Amino acid sequence: ISISKKGLQTRTSMGSECSKERSVATKSKKKTKRGGAKAPPPPTTQEQQPPRPLLPDSNGSPSRSTRSTRSSRWSSKTLQASNYNMTHERANSSIESASERSRSGTPTGVVGLRNMGNTCYMNSSLQCLAMTIPLTDYFLGDAHRGEINTTNPLGSKGKLVQAFSKLVREIWIDAPSSGVLRPTNFKNELDEFAPQFKGTRQHDAQELLSILLDGIHEDLNRVKNKPYIEYKDCDGRNDAEDAVEAWKNYLLRDKSVIVDIFQGQLRNRLKCLHCGHQNIRFEPVMYLSLPINDSCKSLDDCLRLFLKEERLTKENQWYCSKCKSHRDATKKIDLWILPPILIVHFKRFRTNERGLVASKNNAAVNFPLQEWMVGSYIKNKDGFAPCYDLYAVSNHMGQMGSGHYTAYGLNRLDDQWYEFNDSTTSQIDIDDIQRNKSSAYLLFYNRVRDGDSVHSNGSLEGRAPLIRRQSVSRPDLWPHTQVRDNRYRSFSRTSQRAGSASSSLLDSPLPAKKISGRKLMPPRNERMRMDEKDDSGETEPLSAPSL
Repeated sequence: ISISKKGLQTRTSMGSECSKERSVATKSKKKTKRGGAKAPPPPTTQEQQPPRPLLPDSNGSPSRSTRSTRSSRWSSKTLQASNYNMTHERANSSIESASERSRSGTPTGVVGLRNMGNTCYMNSSLQCLAMTIPLTDYFLGDAHRGEINTTNPLGSKGKLVQAFSKLVREIWIDAPSSGVLRPTNFKNELDEFAPQFKGTRQHDAQELLSILLDGIHEDLNRVKNKPYIEYKDCDGRNDAEDAVEAWKNYLLRDKSVIVDIFQGQLRNRLKCLHCGHQNIRFEPVMYLSLPINDSCKSLDDCLRLFLKEERLTKENQWYCSKCKSHRDATKKIDLWILPPILIVHFKRFRTNERGLVASKNNAAVNFPLQEWMVGSYIKNKDGFAPCYDLYAVSNHMGQMGSGHYTAYGLNRLDDQWYEFNDSTTSQIDIDDIQRNKSSAYLLFYNRVRDGDSVHSNGSLEGRAPLIRRQSVSRPDLWPHTQVRDNRYRSFSRTSQRAGSASSSLLDSPLPAKKISGRKLMPPRNERMRMDEKDDSGETEPLSAPSL
């Protein structure tokens, strides 16, 4: 599994508010002398000071700050920005307009990608991402323009994300009359960012997807100056607080739409079999890379095998910091938080001792198209029982060196499945997906339920979760602490016209859950300063088509 190993603990030192207030008062006096008008005196008592904004209480009742929408930083506009609402509305309007202009026989978004020399692996991954509604909405709504990080040495100075944005727009808004695109510009920028993809050699679709999402993340990382964070190991006594603390420190270095949409959190435990000492780390995860063996007949079987405790012996012994020696140990991975969009990778390719692909496992693995319940596998028992629907599949036929990639995708406008085979596109039915389960390589699921309350929207499949725009100063929007409100959008044209009642829910304030432990919620003045400094770009979209 691909895990980004980040540090876990940092301390943010904040200056005093007093110096700021004195500076403001001095400037006011100078303006008074020049203009002749007498400046109002600063408040001298607590009663004279304006009320401080408060978070909603644990019962979901709005505090006085949520009632005062004009003066409060927790206003409905702020919440709307935190939920990507404005971006969705703008993107949906553009897609509707493009659909009305289209004269082709296929719906908007069904566009082929020309094979430019063994680039089927790239075309398959791109078609799956093009069907990822929250991601395409972000780019079609132009939210990325104000967030491109041109100074990040780990990115491409914005070139890769701009090429991807242009391709998404060509697929959904500016599709050619032929129904086929040649993604030359995107391929050139990809080659510059990741030279291993240069040329016409066949590559792995999962490798391409991982590098592409990482590149987009770095190009859109809202953190301009990453602080040094000291790594912290946990002992398992306070898992809930340790997980939140780890996520907070992760957001101090990595915040982007990719984190909001695709990233969850794993709990990784190592335990010494000699002294019982254990080491626990909470780490971000982009996708689940699941093994396949002869006993794996279903997706759940693969997931159980992935979560099975592993014994580390002989040359794989673990160095125990308590024993000061290498010891036999056990390793256990647990799911803690799963993201709104969950990508599953089947490890079909076996490697030899030199790390080269030796063979491929073509076993047929049954996977659900709807209502995949994964709550029983979640270690975090805080009422989080996610349920997922399938919306895209990347298929691989043949062997690694002589195979071919295609994709299946669920179109958001007509709720129909389509096959994307490079330049060729065709409508398929569910039976076609069921028959080709031995070729499924990457599965793309969107979360349709968080807890016990079922989201009901008829038989429509084109629905996606409400994405939260996370920040260090808004822990109520983190996946650990937000109330599971079970509010989802349906993106088909028919549901938008018939289901207008849901829009009022999307605009209503989101109740926040208090976090146990004082250290997890910064004081109010610290939150305000963190907004001004660390999240300086996050309130900008309120006046622009954005988040």
